[in-house]
Amino acid sequence: MVHVLLDDMPWLIQFLTYGLSLVTVVCCYFQEYFERLTHYLSKSKLENEIDYENGYAPLCNLNNLFFVKWSYRRVEDLFNRPVSGLPGAHIDVMMRQGDPMYNIPLKPDGTLKRCLNLGSYNYLGFAENDTKITDDVIATVQKYGTSGCSPRIQTGTTDLHRNLERTVADFVGKEEAIIFSMGYATNSTTIPSLVSKGDLIISDTLNHASIVVGCRSSGASIKVFKHNDPVHLDKVVRDAICEGQPRTHLPWGKILIVVEGIYSMEGEILKLREIIEVKKKYNCYLYVDEAHSIGAIGKTGRGISEYAGVNIDDIDIMMGTFTKSFASVGGYICSHKHIINHLRRTAFSSVDEFSMAPGCGQQVLSVIESLTGRDGTGDGARRLKQLADNVRFFRQGLTKRGFVVIGDDDSPVIPVMVIVPAKMSAFSRLCLERNVAVVIASYPATDLLLSRVRICVSAGHTRKDLEEALDVFTEVGDMCLLRYNKDSQYIITRD
Repeated sequence: MVHVLLDDMPWLIQFLTYGLSLVTVVCCYFQEYFERLTHYLSKSKLENEIDYENGYAPLCNLNNLFFVKWSYRRVEDLFNRPVSGLPGAHIDVMMRQGDPMYNIPLKPDGTLKRCLNLGSYNYLGFAENDTKITDDVIATVQKYGTSGCSPRIQTGTTDLHRNLERTVADFVGKEEAIIFSMGYATNSTTIPSLVSKGDLIISDTLNHASIVVGCRSSGASIKVFKHNDPVHLDKVVRDAICEGQPRTHLPWGKILIVVEGIYSMEGEILKLREIIEVKKKYNCYLYVDEAHSIGAIGKTGRGISEYAGVNIDDIDIMMGTFTKSFASVGGYICSHKHIINHLRRTAFSSVDEFSMAPGCGQQVLSVIESLTGRDGTGDGARRLKQLADNVRFFRQGLTKRGFVVIGDDDSPVIPVMVIVPAKMSAFSRLCLERNVAVVIASYPATDLLLSRVRICVSAGHTRKDLEEALDVFTEVGDMCLLRYNKDSQYIITRD
């Protein structure tokens, strides 16, 4: 595993990052005050000025408008890029014209740029039109329609949904499963059904926003432990048990440890075996989010439990989504039958949210059939091997060329450190000019010093695709001075 240590970051890089950020903020405020002065002298109305004459309080925060106007607009072209067509190994990016800094909104100009797609979570390549799977989905839509038009608890459950739940439970290795029509809601609406006031949630500090929302909505107390650090987790659990609940010091009703199989910003794989040891030591429950690991790691694509070689019964709650490896929508929870029955009656998404579209459910069924080999083609096993080969080739290629690549060697999420945010926008724009589409991440999604390009490799990529991407990265990396390890290895550590 490779990661960047903030404490060991060279002082020059820290100075440039914080210094440039400070200069940007100062310039933004200068522009804001200059504009206000200009409008005051000309008696004209400011763009973000709110009309109070009708007596309504403002819905918007002027401070937020300030940063949208003077900060986000400078890099608006890096985000929300519209695309046309399916998210396969290559993707058609709809080019836009405009200048948001001068109130000229970005609008598609009618042209498409064919780009190598290194941003989609299409890990196994099933998002591309596969004749057999596509035919199955079309036949399902013809039979069941496009939507169930009802929540699961009412008339939204079909025999296809029940078949999918049995198939998912069997694939994961649990007794029972429940499926939801939205991956985000799978976390945010089921965690409140599992814990409540008097209980304790111990969450990894870098858990996904959906987990954070679910934990906060539950009413349970929350503690965090250092990212993917079983030793610190042990200390947090031990201290929590010794101290008990706040003020009363009564014992906790139950303790739930919440972690992810693969962390999507870090590319790190969960230290599951060590986490389970802590869980067993203190009799806690373990909730594992497999959004990025199910279908992407493990010999047969069964995720983090298969990859780590642990007993599936040691994990109490297995959560996952169908939006990545399965190229569909929605998510699932796998656990003991009595827990799943409880979620069917109490989870908001089960009671109030419409059921998964039948065609999307069939997509998942067909992919699992391929991964398990029941379709008789061996295509699933081939895709798993291709993904693993592509991940190793691309990660090693970036490392050899001097880029700082963090995360685990087997993770399909490959973050390439940019460090200085100003280089981030230049890197993305230059890659797009060379027909490579990438996703960037910076503050507040990451620490200000840890801006990065997040690469997602797919089984759909050919070796030629990845070699071309490496050539583009090398060229653009030299232009942006991103090959930090070209001559030395002074800002990374491996453990």
